[in-house]
Amino acid sequence: MTAPAAGTSAQPTSTPEPPDGGSFLLRAHVLDAEDLRRAFTRIAHEIVEHNHGAGNVLLIGLYTRGLAVAQRLADVIQQVEGVTVPVGALDVAFFRDDIGLRPVQPLGPTEVPVDVTGTVVILVDDVLFTGRTVRAALDALTELGRPKAVQLAVLVDRGHRELPIRADYVGKNLPTKRSEDVRVRLVEVDGADGIEIWGPPTSSSSSSSSTTTGTTSTTRESG
Repeated sequence: MTAPAAGTSAQPTSTPEPPDGGSFLLRAHVLDAEDLRRAFTRIAHEIVEHNHGAGNVLLIGLYTRGLAVAQRLADVIQQVEGVTVPVGALDVAFFRDDIGLRPVQPLGPTEVPVDVTGTVVILVDDVLFTGRTVRAALDALTELGRPKAVQLAVLVDRGHRELPIRADYVGKNLPTKRSEDVRVRLVEVDGADGIEIWGPPTSSSSSSSSTTTGTTSTTRESG
């Protein structure tokens, strides 16, 4: 089965804005489209190996880019195993622990094509940061049934965890400063593939900030 179409909006990032109200600047290109293709392939193989096949696996992507990541992983598993892995979508907006601190912004419907009870659910997201989005996803998942096991796959683990949460499958471990912003771009959402690090201007870069700003979508804080 295929997942519902990935949305085009992004949740607000939890990374603080520059104190002077200015724009973030591009710091580094981390992965390009070919790097991402290899990361998807490796994660898909690890999922199959760890679970002794994919016959009981259910991929559930967290809006927005986690859904696109989940569908790509399902496509790779289909190619290498000949197994169609169901893909669902999960919106965790009403399960976050910061409701009341910022506006609730639902990004799409929760749609899971099969009963989660007894399956190996793999939650999928683009960036793992504080762990709070993943905690919310676990709460939301319990309302859908009782999985045999729950695992976590992410494209980027950037550190700075605030909860005891660890990913089972990681495309790239990426040390960052807390003030920086990891931006994942995917064709399905942004029109191109890539991962970049952005950050607030430094004293040496502020004079040239007008020439280095970009238009890539900012990823939200991810589980």
